[in-house]
Amino acid sequence: MTTMKMERGALWEVNSRTIVYAAIGAALYGVLQLFSFLLPGTQNVDVRPAFAIVTFFGYAFGPVVGLFTGFVGNMIGDQLRGYGLLTYWNWSLAGGLVGLIVGLAPLYLSRWVNGNLRDRAIGGAVAAAVGVVIGFIFIFSDIWVGGSSANQLLTTGYVPIVVSDLIVGIILTPILVYAWEPVKEQLGR
Repeated sequence: MTTMKMERGALWEVNSRTIVYAAIGAALYGVLQLFSFLLPGTQNVDVRPAFAIVTFFGYAFGPVVGLFTGFVGNMIGDQLRGYGLLTYWNWSLAGGLVGLIVGLAPLYLSRWVNGNLRDRAIGGAVAAAVGVVIGFIFIFSDIWVGGSSANQLLTTGYVPIVVSDLIVGIILTPILVYAWEPVKEQLGR
């Protein structure tokens, strides 16, 4: 079950495979966040190579898996790093929205998603970029939740997270798409 050749109705299907992929994605993302690097002068924004797990799982397995991987995985990572499970719930939800938007790629990138491996890898990079730019808009909810100003959120939150996750998503998502292809064929998925 990969979105690469899914029909529109199948994007929202929840079955045992969806649950397993979502749990694996969230666990991987949560644990691998331990290997991130804090950007000075930001609101606890990290360079997170592990964020490619969110964009890849959303792209490869659909919006439900992407949402769960980003949302729950970010909460796990926050808990493991000592921030608390729900302290930054809106940032976790923003990560989940990124995974959801990337998982909707078959609806807006069908030319690339249904193409050859090279096209699917390019589609993964484009979907990651779209998902990161749109999904992280949700962090502006900190205006109401955390009392931050829009300017502060833009300069110390949104721009740093978008730039770092764009770089990660555009570079690592296609690499993961290439790496997944032979595994997918061996598994018969």
